[in-house]
Amino acid sequence: MGKIAYKTYLNDRLKQVDFHGTPTFPLYIQITYERKSIFFKSYYFQLLSKRKYLIVVPGIGSRGPSLEFVKSREEVVIDYCIDKLGINFSLDTFKELYDGMSTDLCDMLEGGFFEYLFNFFWDEGNPSMRDAIHNAISTVNPYDLLHDFKRMFKADFYNKLIENSFYYAPPYLPLYGFKDGPQKGDPIIFSVMDWQDSSIKEKFQIYVENTYPFAKANDVVKAVDTWAGKYLSVSDGE
Repeated sequence: MGKIAYKTYLNDRLKQVDFHGTPTFPLYIQITYERKSIFFKSYYFQLLSKRKYLIVVPGIGSRGPSLEFVKSREEVVIDYCIDKLGINFSLDTFKELYDGMSTDLCDMLEGGFFEYLFNFFWDEGNPSMRDAIHNAISTVNPYDLLHDFKRMFKADFYNKLIENSFYYAPPYLPLYGFKDGPQKGDPIIFSVMDWQDSSIKEKFQIYVENTYPFAKANDVVKAVDTWAGKYLSVSDGE
Protein backbone atom coordinates (compact mmCIF):
# COMPACT_ATOMS: atom_id res chain seq x y z
CA MET A 1 0.00 0.00 0.00
CA GLY A 2 1.26 3.47 -0.90
CA LYS A 3 2.03 6.19 1.59
CA ILE A 4 -0.93 8.06 3.09
CA ALA A 5 -0.42 11.61 4.30
CA TYR A 6 -2.83 14.14 5.74
CA LYS A 7 -2.93 17.56 7.29
CA THR A 8 -5.42 19.99 8.77
CA TYR A 9 -5.18 23.60 7.70
CA LEU A 10 -7.06 26.90 7.79
CA ASN A 11 -8.38 27.54 4.29
CA ASP A 12 -7.42 31.17 3.68
CA ARG A 13 -8.96 31.05 0.19
CA LEU A 14 -12.37 31.34 1.83
CA LYS A 15 -13.97 34.08 3.88
CA GLN A 16 -13.38 34.10 7.60
CA VAL A 17 -16.16 32.83 9.82
CA ASP A 18 -16.96 33.34 13.48
CA PHE A 19 -15.63 30.64 15.79
CA HIS A 20 -17.08 31.55 19.17
CA GLY A 21 -16.19 35.22 18.90
CA THR A 22 -12.93 34.80 16.99
CA PRO A 23 -12.81 35.39 13.21
CA THR A 24 -11.01 32.48 11.59
CA PHE A 25 -10.71 30.74 8.27
CA PRO A 26 -12.61 27.43 8.06
CA LEU A 27 -10.62 24.36 9.02
CA TYR A 28 -10.06 21.94 6.14
CA ILE A 29 -8.46 18.52 5.73
CA GLN A 30 -6.18 17.28 2.96
CA ILE A 31 -5.65 13.55 2.44
CA THR A 32 -2.97 12.46 -0.06
CA TYR A 33 -2.55 8.93 -1.40
CA GLU A 34 -0.53 7.81 -4.43
CA ARG A 35 0.05 11.43 -5.50
CA LYS A 36 -3.65 12.24 -5.50
CA SER A 37 -5.37 14.43 -2.91
CA ILE A 38 -8.86 15.22 -1.70
CA PHE A 39 -9.83 18.29 0.30
CA PHE A 40 -12.86 18.72 2.52
CA LYS A 41 -14.13 20.84 5.39
CA SER A 42 -13.56 19.58 8.90
CA TYR A 43 -16.70 17.96 10.33
CA TYR A 44 -15.73 18.90 13.87
CA PHE A 45 -15.07 22.50 12.90
CA GLN A 46 -18.63 22.74 11.61
CA LEU A 47 -20.05 20.87 14.59
CA LEU A 48 -18.21 22.72 17.34
CA SER A 49 -18.84 26.11 15.75
CA LYS A 50 -22.47 25.80 16.86
CA ARG A 51 -23.65 28.25 19.49
CA LYS A 52 -24.67 25.48 21.88
CA TYR A 53 -21.00 24.61 22.46
CA LEU A 54 -20.23 28.08 23.86
CA ILE A 55 -20.48 28.15 27.64
CA VAL A 56 -21.51 31.59 28.91
CA VAL A 57 -21.37 32.52 32.60
CA PRO A 58 -23.03 35.91 33.21
CA GLY A 59 -20.65 38.41 34.76
CA ILE A 60 -17.64 36.16 34.24
CA GLY A 61 -17.24 35.43 30.55
CA SER A 62 -17.56 32.68 27.99
CA ARG A 63 -15.60 29.66 26.88
CA GLY A 64 -15.87 27.56 23.75
CA PRO A 65 -13.92 24.68 22.18
CA SER A 66 -10.47 25.57 20.90
CA LEU A 67 -9.21 25.04 17.37
CA GLU A 68 -6.50 22.85 18.87
CA PHE A 69 -9.17 20.53 20.25
CA VAL A 70 -10.92 20.43 16.87
CA LYS A 71 -7.66 19.49 15.16
CA SER A 72 -6.83 16.81 17.71
CA ARG A 73 -10.28 15.28 17.34
CA GLU A 74 -9.89 15.18 13.56
CA GLU A 75 -6.54 13.45 13.86
CA VAL A 76 -8.03 10.71 16.05
CA VAL A 77 -10.81 9.96 13.55
CA ILE A 78 -8.52 10.15 10.50
CA ASP A 79 -5.99 7.75 12.03
CA TYR A 80 -8.81 5.40 13.01
CA CYS A 81 -10.23 5.31 9.48
CA ILE A 82 -6.83 4.77 7.88
CA ASP A 83 -6.12 1.86 10.22
CA LYS A 84 -9.57 0.35 9.65
CA LEU A 85 -9.33 0.42 5.88
CA GLY A 86 -5.81 -1.01 5.82
CA ILE A 87 -4.97 -2.51 2.42
CA ASN A 88 -8.46 -1.58 1.17
CA PHE A 89 -7.66 2.11 1.45
CA SER A 90 -8.70 4.47 -1.31
CA LEU A 91 -9.54 8.15 -1.17
CA ASP A 92 -13.19 7.49 -1.95
CA THR A 93 -13.67 4.75 0.64
CA PHE A 94 -11.76 6.80 3.21
CA LYS A 95 -14.09 9.77 2.78
CA GLU A 96 -17.17 7.58 3.11
CA LEU A 97 -15.84 5.93 6.26
CA TYR A 98 -14.74 9.28 7.69
CA ASP A 99 -18.20 10.78 7.11
CA GLY A 100 -19.76 7.92 9.04
CA MET A 101 -17.28 7.47 11.86
CA SER A 102 -16.90 11.16 12.66
CA THR A 103 -20.66 11.69 13.03
CA ASP A 104 -21.60 12.76 16.55
CA LEU A 105 -24.57 10.67 17.68
CA CYS A 106 -25.58 13.16 20.37
CA ASP A 107 -25.86 15.92 17.80
CA MET A 108 -27.69 13.72 15.32
CA LEU A 109 -30.23 12.45 17.88
CA GLU A 110 -30.77 15.86 19.45
CA GLY A 111 -33.35 16.96 16.88
CA GLY A 112 -35.49 13.89 17.49
CA PHE A 113 -35.34 14.43 21.23
CA PHE A 114 -36.40 18.05 20.85
CA GLU A 115 -39.33 16.83 18.77
CA TYR A 116 -40.26 14.49 21.60
CA LEU A 117 -40.19 17.41 24.07
CA PHE A 118 -42.41 19.51 21.78
CA ASN A 119 -45.00 16.75 21.61
CA PHE A 120 -44.78 15.93 25.30
CA PHE A 121 -45.50 19.48 26.46
CA TRP A 122 -48.23 19.89 23.86
CA ASP A 123 -49.93 16.69 25.00
CA GLU A 124 -49.61 17.76 28.64
CA GLY A 125 -51.38 21.05 27.89
CA ASN A 126 -48.30 23.32 27.93
CA PRO A 127 -48.10 24.75 24.38
CA SER A 128 -46.22 27.89 25.50
CA MET A 129 -43.43 25.75 27.00
CA ARG A 130 -43.28 23.91 23.69
CA ASP A 131 -42.82 27.20 21.83
CA ALA A 132 -40.20 28.42 24.32
CA ILE A 133 -38.15 25.27 23.83
CA HIS A 134 -38.47 25.54 20.07
CA ASN A 135 -37.00 29.06 20.16
CA ALA A 136 -34.03 27.87 22.21
CA ILE A 137 -32.92 25.02 19.93
CA SER A 138 -29.90 26.82 18.46
CA THR A 139 -28.45 27.90 21.81
CA VAL A 140 -29.04 25.03 24.25
CA ASN A 141 -29.05 21.26 24.26
CA PRO A 142 -31.96 19.25 25.66
CA TYR A 143 -29.84 17.51 28.31
CA ASP A 144 -29.13 20.83 30.02
CA LEU A 145 -32.83 21.70 29.80
CA LEU A 146 -33.66 18.49 31.64
CA HIS A 147 -31.40 19.53 34.52
CA ASP A 148 -33.49 22.68 34.93
CA PHE A 149 -36.74 20.77 34.48
CA LYS A 150 -35.80 18.47 37.36
CA ARG A 151 -35.60 21.50 39.67
CA MET A 152 -38.69 23.18 38.22
CA PHE A 153 -41.26 20.41 37.94
CA LYS A 154 -42.90 18.06 40.40
CA ALA A 155 -41.27 14.64 40.60
CA ASP A 156 -44.22 12.79 39.05
CA PHE A 157 -44.30 15.10 36.02
CA TYR A 158 -40.53 15.02 35.53
CA ASN A 159 -40.35 11.23 35.90
CA LYS A 160 -43.12 10.84 33.33
CA LEU A 161 -41.17 13.04 30.90
CA ILE A 162 -38.02 10.93 31.36
CA GLU A 163 -39.67 7.52 31.24
CA ASN A 164 -41.79 8.34 28.19
CA SER A 165 -38.66 9.40 26.31
CA PHE A 166 -37.46 5.78 26.27
CA TYR A 167 -40.57 4.86 24.26
CA TYR A 168 -41.09 7.93 22.07
CA ALA A 169 -37.65 9.52 21.54
CA PRO A 170 -34.33 8.40 20.06
CA PRO A 171 -31.74 7.29 22.70
CA TYR A 172 -30.25 10.78 23.04
CA LEU A 173 -30.78 11.05 26.80
CA PRO A 174 -28.83 7.95 27.92
CA LEU A 175 -26.06 8.60 25.39
CA TYR A 176 -25.52 12.19 26.48
CA GLY A 177 -25.86 11.30 30.14
CA PHE A 178 -23.26 8.56 29.76
CA LYS A 179 -20.79 10.99 28.22
CA ASP A 180 -21.61 13.59 30.89
CA GLY A 181 -20.86 11.09 33.64
CA PRO A 182 -18.68 7.96 33.40
CA GLN A 183 -17.13 9.04 30.08
CA LYS A 184 -17.00 12.78 30.82
CA GLY A 185 -15.74 14.90 27.97
CA ASP A 186 -15.58 18.62 27.29
CA PRO A 187 -17.23 19.28 24.95
CA ILE A 188 -19.61 16.32 24.93
CA ILE A 189 -19.07 14.23 21.79
CA PHE A 190 -20.12 10.62 21.23
CA SER A 191 -19.14 9.68 17.71
CA VAL A 192 -20.04 6.62 15.69
CA MET A 193 -16.33 5.77 15.96
CA ASP A 194 -16.57 5.81 19.77
CA TRP A 195 -19.54 3.46 19.62
CA GLN A 196 -17.49 0.80 17.78
CA ASP A 197 -15.57 0.07 21.00
CA SER A 198 -17.19 -3.00 22.61
CA SER A 199 -15.93 -2.01 26.07
CA ILE A 200 -17.73 1.33 25.71
CA LYS A 201 -20.95 -0.49 24.81
CA GLU A 202 -20.63 -2.68 27.90
CA LYS A 203 -20.06 0.32 30.15
CA PHE A 204 -22.97 2.11 28.51
CA GLN A 205 -25.31 -0.81 29.15
CA ILE A 206 -24.29 -0.92 32.81
CA TYR A 207 -24.85 2.85 33.03
CA VAL A 208 -28.37 2.50 31.62
CA GLU A 209 -29.17 -0.38 33.99
CA ASN A 210 -28.04 1.65 37.01
CA THR A 211 -29.42 5.04 36.00
CA TYR A 212 -32.70 4.05 34.36
CA PRO A 213 -33.81 0.78 36.05
CA PHE A 214 -37.24 1.01 34.38
CA ALA A 215 -35.65 0.78 30.91
CA LYS A 216 -34.58 -2.34 29.04
CA ALA A 217 -30.87 -1.60 28.74
CA ASN A 218 -30.28 -4.22 26.07
CA ASP A 219 -32.98 -2.63 23.89
CA VAL A 220 -31.37 0.78 24.34
CA VAL A 221 -28.02 -0.60 23.17
CA LYS A 222 -29.73 -2.13 20.13
CA ALA A 223 -31.39 1.21 19.37
CA VAL A 224 -28.02 2.97 19.41
CA ASP A 225 -26.61 0.23 17.17
CA THR A 226 -29.40 0.90 14.69
CA TRP A 227 -28.80 4.64 14.67
CA ALA A 228 -25.02 4.27 14.36
CA GLY A 229 -25.47 1.78 11.53
CA LYS A 230 -27.23 4.42 9.44
CA TYR A 231 -23.93 6.28 9.10
CA LEU A 232 -21.79 3.32 8.08
CA SER A 233 -21.84 2.62 4.35
CA VAL A 234 -18.46 1.04 3.58
CA SER A 235 -16.43 -1.93 4.71
CA ASP A 236 -13.84 -1.16 7.35
CA GLY A 237 -11.40 -3.67 5.93
CA GLU A 238 -11.93 -6.32 8.60
